[in-house]
Amino acid sequence: MSSPRIISFRIEPDRVAELDAIAKSLDRDRSHLLNEAVESYLDQQRRFAAMIKDGLRASKNGATIDDRELGDRIASWSKKMSAAEKKPARVEKKARSRS
Repeated sequence: MSSPRIISFRIEPDRVAELDAIAKSLDRDRSHLLNEAVESYLDQQRRFAAMIKDGLRASKNGATIDDRELGDRIASWSKKMSAAEKKPARVEKKARSRS
């Protein structure tokens, strides 16, 4: 593995303060959080690029849906999300110890 490189970029002071506050609360340094953020961003972009590639491949193979079906799918996801939000959080009870 190659050694880490130092880079610099401009960022708003309030974001630096927020970043530093989070770093302090996690007992980490700013660099650690920025590395985590960059890795998360890169992972998200890799997944997105793979989804686009899969979609283009499916389209070339004729596996497409019309706008009505797409709307129905999105509506069903929305209903599932709404139902999940309405469910109360499940709290597990601790078993009582018998002495």
